[in-house]
Amino acid sequence: MSRIADKFKELKKKNRIALVNYVTAGDPSPELTADLVLKLVDSGADIIELGVPFSDPMADGPAIQLASERALKKGTTLGKVLDIVKRIREKSEVPIIMFGYYNPFFKYGLERFSKDAADAGADGVLVVDLPPEEAGEFKVHLDGAGLDLIFLLAPTSTGERISLVTKNASGFVYLVSVTGITGVRPDMDFSLEDLTSEIRHSTKLPVGVGFGISSPEQVSRIAGYADAVIVGSAIVRIIEKHGENKEELFDELSGFVSGLSRACGIKGERSLSRADR
Repeated sequence: MSRIADKFKELKKKNRIALVNYVTAGDPSPELTADLVLKLVDSGADIIELGVPFSDPMADGPAIQLASERALKKGTTLGKVLDIVKRIREKSEVPIIMFGYYNPFFKYGLERFSKDAADAGADGVLVVDLPPEEAGEFKVHLDGAGLDLIFLLAPTSTGERISLVTKNASGFVYLVSVTGITGVRPDMDFSLEDLTSEIRHSTKLPVGVGFGISSPEQVSRIAGYADAVIVGSAIVRIIEKHGENKEELFDELSGFVSGLSRACGIKGERSLSRADR
């Protein structure tokens, strides 16, 4: 089993959902990213999405777009992201998903990347702009390297789309909580329970919910029906606020992530309370 599968199995026994945290590699600097990730893990993150900076992150809102710009200005390349993965892996067994757009992976070489990512200690890949219909070649190389390939579903996904994604996905299924780009939202539409249930009829993979989640209250609601919650833009904004002021950055991140982690359990009690409403 992969680290991702192992983590979900471990959390299921604890009656908790997984807290997945996203950071852009190289923001606020390539030198600080590994320590930043380790701080997230110490504070309660169960899985890490490590963003590969890209010059045209079309699915991302302003926070992550700016993070990509900062990382690129710091000279962060895909090769350097792989070095960051190696540094994290020297000190932690946290599952690491490399999150990005197709172009950097294609330019690096799909077969070469798959091998190098596995050797570095990555566990999965999520390519925002690579639909399952076009993922065949990359999937072959990733499967050969033992890496999971994670796909996105949206609130507008049809039954046919759900079937196609779940047939090709591994690791978990990423359900986008809203249509549109990433970004913190004070209010969310929590009418995703029926869609989550429909996805479960098509796969035994865990279902994670992300995009726009920024508070323990939102996490708590999602814990009633999902297997994971993904928080990214809110963390990226904290990084933007403090930059390379490591003490203040780590202090605020620790408090924020700890609060999210507490809201991830207990899954069974939250499901019961939801049923009683």
